Parts: sequence; structure tokens; C-alpha cells
Amino acid sequence: MPQLGESIAEATIVRFNVAVGDTVEADQEIIEVETNKATMGVTTLCGGVVKEILAEEGVSYAVGSVLGTVEATEEELERTGVTTVEAHQEEHDQAQAAEEEANVHFKTEGAGYFEPKAVEPNVKGLPVPMGKKGAHYISPRMRARMNELGLQAADISAVTGSGAGGRVTVEDLEQFLEYISTWPASSASPMRLAVADAMRRSWTRPLATVGMPLVMDRLLEYRSKQNPKPGLTLYVLRAFALALSEIPSAAGYLIGGKIVEPRAFDIGLAVQVEDGVMVPVLRSVDTKSVQELSQEYSDLVDKARARRLTEEHTKGGVATVTNFGTFGLTWATPIPLPNETLILGISAGVKKPVWSDQVETFIPVTEAELNLTFDHRVIDGGDAGRLLKRVVELLSKPETL
Repeated sequence: MPQLGESIAEATIVRFNVAVGDTVEADQEIIEVETNKATMGVTTLCGGVVKEILAEEGVSYAVGSVLGTVEATEEELERTGVTTVEAHQEEHDQAQAAEEEANVHFKTEGAGYFEPKAVEPNVKGLPVPMGKKGAHYISPRMRARMNELGLQAADISAVTGSGAGGRVTVEDLEQFLEYISTWPASSASPMRLAVADAMRRSWTRPLATVGMPLVMDRLLEYRSKQNPKPGLTLYVLRAFALALSEIPSAAGYLIGGKIVEPRAFDIGLAVQVEDGVMVPVLRSVDTKSVQELSQEYSDLVDKARARRLTEEHTKGGVATVTNFGTFGLTWATPIPLPNETLILGISAGVKKPVWSDQVETFIPVTEAELNLTFDHRVIDGGDAGRLLKRVVELLSKPETL
């Protein structure tokens, strides 16, 4: 199992594209794996014949585990510069012996570095409905039992506590688990677990949401004359980045007693995929026009829907735009990622009567709602409102974007 990203320690086997006895070429994609970020391929290091497959589909394996072996000729090994499993294991053993002499231990107990070792996903959780009672305090005994089960504090919110002040006890938890043991259940995917973990961490902050209407008629008319027509979300991305470049502290991070402002306005785009959401990031959006961003935007959306994003495509965003209007929603309170302070949501456009002072009557317009969720520690409602107003002003002049 190769290292698929800086923060990725394991991946789940989705599919084998070869069988024992098949002939393969160097750099041929033979295994499809899923991480908590994307689905990607594992390729061969050299050409040869598949001798054995040691891993199983649907199981997670740690980085460094052998998933199978390829029998190759001496000429192929020399051409590709690949060492054998035995030679690589010997090098690893020698390096480990040197580390142990320095009293640095890193080998997993009971498992050789190259043995195929199945691992549990590193983000666990029990999906349960919200409860009405409970207490924030978790006793050491309760915490130990939750750690054994891989549960987070949010996972026990459905459990009614019988302890002092409504505290949930170990006995309460065991009774609840017994109670739901016969309910229909399925394993959460790595993507679903990653989203759950991100939202759990994000909700540790005081988040607030403000909204403002956007009359879209001028934007829709201008867009209809473009060839090709950029996505409406792209105009919002561009206006959001420009507004943030004027008020950079709004996208800052509160670190101790300092607010650290971003160096570049890289804006993420929420893309719905099967069982989750992926957020590719467009770089330096404030310095590029909508037309200049159009191709990059389309490529990232396609990669996200195909689950082919790399860590380079998703890291470093300072804020995100999400178009929940594609689902027909007219209001929502989106939640920013843990590493971001802001997320801007776009609702569905609807026809509404709006009073016109010029003709002194109501006229029909297409109106959408913009919802901005923000970390209230960093900015207040007034600053969030001014930021949102500036976004609306910029979108009212789409030719400048």
C-alpha cells in the first residue's frame, strides 16, 4: 500500500482489476482503493505476472502493507530499478535495528512492516438520533469504555443518562447498545466517516449564519450572452474572493491572542458525491477573471465527481462556496470546514414580486438567498453582513467579474 497523501495512514480496497496469473506492465493500475478523501488507483512498480494477491476487497490496510506480489525477470527489475520484497524487508530490518539501538521504536507490535495488516478506519462513530437528556461530563470509566468502542461524545447524545445531573453511565450506554442491536445497520464508508469527523470538529466553535437576498436577473442575462456559459456558482466564487480580499480579516484564524490573515484567497467548492461531499480548491480566485477560472473550475468538478482529487487539489482553502440551490432549497445553514472560518451558501432562485420606485409598482424578479456561516469568534454579525452586502454588490455588476 503506497503513501497516498501526507495525512493518510491507510486505505480500503475497493476492487482488484487483475487476478492471479495475469500479465501486467509497469505503472499499470491494478487496484482501486478508497481513502477518507478520494478513490484512486494503485499501480504496479514493474512488469511481470501476478503471483499472489494477499489483500481482500472491502478491507482497510495500513500504508506499507503488501497487497500482492508480481513475479518479474531480472532484466525488468534492472530496467525499472525495483527491489524485491525480500531485499526491501532486509533494508527495513537493518534500519529498524539502528532505530532500536537509538531507543526509537516505531514498529507495530506483532506485525512486520511488510505483512498485510488489516486496520480499522481511524475515524469511528455510531450514528444515533438526538436525545433530550444527558450531561457533558464523562467519567474516566465511561471515557475508557467509549475509547474501546471507538465512540465520540456526540455519538452518545441519544442515550438518556441515569447518573447524577443526567450523566450517562457505562450501564446506560450498554443498555442503549443492546436496545439498538437489532436495528438495521450498515458500515459507514470512509467518506461518510471523514465528513462526520470534520463536522464534529467544526462544531466546537460558535458558528452563526446571516442571509441576504440576491436579485439575479442582471447576472442571468449577462451569463446567457457568454460562450461558453460559466456556472453561476463560479460568479459567486469570484465575487466572494474579491470581497474577502478587501476585508481579509474576515477569513482569518483565531490562534491564541492573534487573528492570522490568509496569504492567498483560495476558495473551495463543495461538490456532492456519493455518500459525502468533496471540496476542491480554486487558487488565487481574487486575481483571475471568471473566464480565466472557468476551465480550472470544470476540471476540478469533474475530478471531484469521479473521486479523483488528490491532497494537492483539496488543501489550503480559506473559505468555501456551496450551491445547495441545486437541490431546490431556498434556505440553509451550511457549516464551514474545521480549517476555515467562512462558508457561503447559494439557494435556489425563485420568482418574487419586488417593489420598484421607478415604475411605482411590483415587478417580478428572480431572487436567490445568500447565506454566510462564520466563526463568531473571528467576526461579528455586522462584519459578516457587510461582507455579504459587498458580495451582492459585486454580483450586481457581473461584467466586472
